[in-house]
Amino acid sequence: MARRERGPDTDPGLGGAGAAAEDAAPAEPESPEQCLSLLPWDRFSAWLHCVCVVGFDLELGQAVEVIYPPHSKLTDKEKDSAYYYGYVYFRQVRDKSLKRGYFQKSLVLISKLPYVHLFRTMLKQIAPEYFEKSEAFLEAVCSDVDRWPPPVPGKVLQLPIMGVIMKLRIPTYRDKPGTTPIVQNMHQADAQISMALPTVHEVDLFRCFCPVFFHIQMLWELVLLGEPLVVMAPSPSESSETVLALVSCISPLKYCSDFRPYFTIHDSEFKEYTTRTQAPPSVILGVTNPFFAKTLQHWPHIIRIGDIKLPGVYTSYKPYLNKDEEIVKQLQKERYVASLMPLQKCISPWKSPPQLRQFSQEDFMKTLEKAGPQLTSGLKGDWIGLYRHFLKSPNFDGWFRSRQKEMTQKLEALHLEALCNELQADREHLPVKTDTLKKLQTHINDIILALPDDLQDILLKTGTT
Repeated sequence: MARRERGPDTDPGLGGAGAAAEDAAPAEPESPEQCLSLLPWDRFSAWLHCVCVVGFDLELGQAVEVIYPPHSKLTDKEKDSAYYYGYVYFRQVRDKSLKRGYFQKSLVLISKLPYVHLFRTMLKQIAPEYFEKSEAFLEAVCSDVDRWPPPVPGKVLQLPIMGVIMKLRIPTYRDKPGTTPIVQNMHQADAQISMALPTVHEVDLFRCFCPVFFHIQMLWELVLLGEPLVVMAPSPSESSETVLALVSCISPLKYCSDFRPYFTIHDSEFKEYTTRTQAPPSVILGVTNPFFAKTLQHWPHIIRIGDIKLPGVYTSYKPYLNKDEEIVKQLQKERYVASLMPLQKCISPWKSPPQLRQFSQEDFMKTLEKAGPQLTSGLKGDWIGLYRHFLKSPNFDGWFRSRQKEMTQKLEALHLEALCNELQADREHLPVKTDTLKKLQTHINDIILALPDDLQDILLKTGTT
């Protein structure tokens, strides 16, 4: 989950601190003179402001329990002029000794950089191990970050973090959305590279907008014009990702109004944003609390997604431009195959992996009525008949089997990841013998080793083994 909060003066632009540079070669090692000029934690501060551990207590509420480096501050005095981004890994484990019955804590990375994909990847690597090893491990993580080279736009960097080396490229203002130049050079990658990140900051726009893709062009206009928008979602992660997708949809133009990926009743602007005595400000809010369904119902543009009742876009806005039917048709075709994939929330470590939904020729043909090539192609004829015949051909069967294999492997990887994470989280709390846990771990390892090599690689890269 990404959260954006007020903090010391920073520029949240994708180039980080300083002006964007031209595309460049991989960063050169720094000279001894450059190294001597750096003070302790200077390198760390170029990437992160601090790392926090937030505890949740039934009576006291949430409170910062640990902050590192120790000299870092997050006082009210600092929360005045600009913004921080918060990247959160939430841990919840059953604990009958606690009043609520659960141990609940979050590991939070606080940064001035909107590098969503980078910091999420980093959290997946370090958070599970932190909850096992505690503060000494956190200090080691921060020491690793303090050795990273600065995030200079255009540079290709190799960043070590607790035995894992991430290769990535810092974006520039000239980059086109969706381009991944780092991937093009990965065949030349060093054998020591554990993972290559195709992007440090971009979110999956198609996945985020899939629930409202018929309105995507209108949403683009609303964001472009700085209209007040509220996203109502069932979880902080869905709320955050959708808000970030909205902000980035007008790229390369920078969104200059305020946006809060996860807004709560505890935020200082709560009264300002919920008042009915003045028009809502130019801001995009992401919320999950059902309370906002009433307090923000006067907002002019509301997006409901996920499990929220009556999903869709609620607005009286009339777009300036006619809808581009070609975009909708292309998305519609992709959407049907993607819809066969179960939602991630359906994946449980206590159940068998969910199955892909069956491909229905009739359901697919219905999508062609509104999105088929017969509506746009200059070549006239029986397109529907051609599609029906093609769906029975070996070429379609081969293509679909390939897609089916990819989605099945993804489901299996997600299920094993959930199973391993649950085992790691609960091994100190389960009322079973150590020998039993060892046998279970051996059984899981045997399952992983029996998988195809490419699927094993996926699990190894996500750190679940």
